[in-house]
Amino acid sequence: MKVKKQKWHRRAVRFYMACFGFREPFKILCDGTFVHHLLTNGITPADTALANILGASVKIFTTRCVVAELKRLGSSYSDSHDVARNLITARCDHEKQKSAVACISEVIGENNPEHFFVATQDAELRNKFHQIPGVPSIYALRNALFLERPSTFQQEFVKAAEERWSHLGDLEYKILKKKRVGTDEARDSFDANENKILETQDLKSYSKRKGTVTKDGIKFKQNKAKGPNPLSCKKKKIQGSADAASRKESGVDDSTRSRSRKRKRSRKSKSTTEPIV
Repeated sequence: MKVKKQKWHRRAVRFYMACFGFREPFKILCDGTFVHHLLTNGITPADTALANILGASVKIFTTRCVVAELKRLGSSYSDSHDVARNLITARCDHEKQKSAVACISEVIGENNPEHFFVATQDAELRNKFHQIPGVPSIYALRNALFLERPSTFQQEFVKAAEERWSHLGDLEYKILKKKRVGTDEARDSFDANENKILETQDLKSYSKRKGTVTKDGIKFKQNKAKGPNPLSCKKKKIQGSADAASRKESGVDDSTRSRSRKRKRSRKSKSTTEPIV
């Protein structure tokens, strides 16, 4: 049950933070009945107990009218009066003193501008604040503290506000339409410029591939078909080397051939051949 109660409290706190702008540290506005109940049931220190149910640090406030009312109640509320005097005093603008209920109602006003959590044991006062948007209520039951759930009126108020925010008025619609027209024109001009840039880039890349002259007058070298790689081709055979190879295959060497002697034929002279007379 304790875990479930904490979930309810955390959910209610998130509701008031998201929808009505409550921020840490939370401000608690106490009346005399709540202070007296804390002392009677020993719920001390009060700031720690309140911080536990809200999940954040708190500041406890009261008003001058609440302190004056506790003083008028006599000696049975003297301890409560002493504790209330030490709390932070919330500003109330009325000159004459009022009852605690009227004073707190005036401080809260119609929309709770100071974002107070109202801590009171007065059920009628809590029911009254249920009809005011953005006023969370805290009460004590014996030695436990409880944060009331957002009332039906407060939830419907938030839904109606969300619906108003979701629908545009005439002035807002005209402003949005002008912005949209300007955005469309800017987008069209951007697309046109982008297309021109892309066409220029395509033309340059095409001219570079074909070797044509560009606007700058630079003629790119045209890639021509080249011959085969000479390192990958077989070398041509020379005739002399071919003859040497053939002689080598036949077994005849140049050295042996040079050593072979040629036959010398002797020729007789004319004087010897003619007859002697």
